Amino acid sequence: MTHQTDALDESLKDSSLKTRVEVSRADLPLSCPQPDQRLWNAHPRVYLPIEETGKAVCPYCDTHFTLVD
Repeated sequence: MTHQTDALDESLKDSSLKTRVEVSRADLPLSCPQPDQRLWNAHPRVYLPIEETGKAVCPYCDTHFTLVD
């Protein structure tokens, strides 16, 4: 049973690495979910203020966005 738990823990680590997204000013206004996200995994669209600090976190899926110039 421990082996399955370890595999699950590893998959969760991998998925957390995928929650970081870099966006450019051309992508503004920033909204989540992103257009390329699968429909089954979607949540209500939310617009995120990123212009002032250069960073934003989606309150639904915890995706971290970073504004790059």
